Amino acid sequence: MIETRELVHRYGEVAAVDGVSLSISDGEFVVVAGANGSGKTTLVRHFNGLLDPDSGEVLVDGTPVADDLVAARTRVGMVFQNPRDGFVAATVGADVAFGPENLGLPHEEIDRRVADALAAVNMASRGDDRIDSLSGGERERVAIAGALAMEPTHLVLDEPFTGLDAPARESVVERLRALREAGTGVVVVTHDLRDVWDLADRVVALREGQIAVDSPPVSARDRLADLGVRAP
Repeated sequence: MIETRELVHRYGEVAAVDGVSLSISDGEFVVVAGANGSGKTTLVRHFNGLLDPDSGEVLVDGTPVADDLVAARTRVGMVFQNPRDGFVAATVGADVAFGPENLGLPHEEIDRRVADALAAVNMASRGDDRIDSLSGGERERVAIAGALAMEPTHLVLDEPFTGLDAPARESVVERLRALREAGTGVVVVTHDLRDVWDLADRVVALREGQIAVDSPPVSARDRLADLGVRAP
């Protein structure tokens, strides 16, 4: 479980996240929505300690993130809005292996995780490909594989469809659906819910750093337009 308690994060005098209390259960598919500047990215970057709160607390599986960063980043995988921001190696396989290697796992376990993660995104035969030769959709899938290789309980994706054409979007949605069915918790940050509406268990919509909506999609639909969120 991911939990925030009265979470506050400021940039200067501006509270980007302002007193947010939220719980996300294991296996739940949650969409975090809101207009640009509503606090979505700032919120989720606290889930595994990429940002430190000014006040409040964030817990993963009952343990404060600040007390065990390694555990938080193992349990909560993060895929950034621009996949290239997270790449650390030249080839697909080396990049996906980076996280497990940093955990000090045996080579056999690293190889297994890399193989499983690439298979999960339909790139099992692409380990030797150079990342700079991939399409935007393929890079997004490699970024997801890199997070999956850590075997997280939750996968958080920040605007994963930005800049993708229709086939690439469909490929990413297919991967998210498979993860949901396999029991991995998924959090998708987006201002456009068309791709994930049918997958979502909950929609959490922010306005000015506070939760304005927290409900199943069918209950949230009529309230989203006023928040600058496009529902199907």
